[in-house]
Amino acid sequence: MIAAKKGLPDLERRHPEWAPWLAVIREVLEAVQDSEWDAAVPHGNASRSAHIPLLAQADIEPDRCLIGRLFVNLMQTAGRSGAPAMAGLQGVTALETAALGVFLAALNHDNDRLNEFACGSSVDPEAFRAVAALLPVPFLHACNRRWTSSVAEGWVEGYCPVCGAWPAFAEVCGIERSRYLRCGNCGGAWQAHCLSCTYCGMTDHNELASLAADESGSKSVIDVCNRCHGYLKVFTTLLTSPPANVMLDDFASVALDLAAAGRGYKRPSSSGYELHARLAEHGA
Repeated sequence: MIAAKKGLPDLERRHPEWAPWLAVIREVLEAVQDSEWDAAVPHGNASRSAHIPLLAQADIEPDRCLIGRLFVNLMQTAGRSGAPAMAGLQGVTALETAALGVFLAALNHDNDRLNEFACGSSVDPEAFRAVAALLPVPFLHACNRRWTSSVAEGWVEGYCPVCGAWPAFAEVCGIERSRYLRCGNCGGAWQAHCLSCTYCGMTDHNELASLAADESGSKSVIDVCNRCHGYLKVFTTLLTSPPANVMLDDFASVALDLAAAGRGYKRPSSSGYELHARLAEHGA
């Protein structure tokens, strides 16, 4: 796991080849610390069913200027990174007036809509989606800060109780070895069952397995399900990672993702729960 004060500089030193994407991540993490995003968190979403994320069908009124500024920063940073696939993104800043639409499409995991924006700007759709997916992250972290105490007791779903995303990884913490799932979008943490598949709920131990990491003495494993062929990275640690570090911890452990993919396992491509969030009428 990445120490909170090392974070990006540590990754940049150890993996200079990741510099183009880490520059984009840096912009996101700086925005996550901006308290201006807190004002956009919807009110009245604390009381929800035990399986519905707090952001589901929420009416939101985000700050257009804040979103437009972050959109331009992300696209310009990605465009000048030197990565061939992202080369054209610097010119996408002409879409600043549509930044709110990109934000909402990314929040709702509406890849068809994101592809439309990409095609309209004649840029690589995959590269555009990857960068656009980061646009709601500061808002989602603000929601997690506000709603951590509002998560329904006994939440048992595999997806995030705040934003409905599948977890980036699991942490097994402390002497009690409590198991927490961690959201790579909002940084949230919630307790999870350790004898079932996070994605399909399989409980048959014959269909569940763990792949050990290659490194000797590693505190990481990969839990896999042979029914849905999903996988989940699992880290053993003393304390849960700070919310702002979850994205970095996920990225730093990409070797585990490659190992799982090499065995035929994958993460779900869709969100765990469709939010269908919408803009408030007076802000639409």
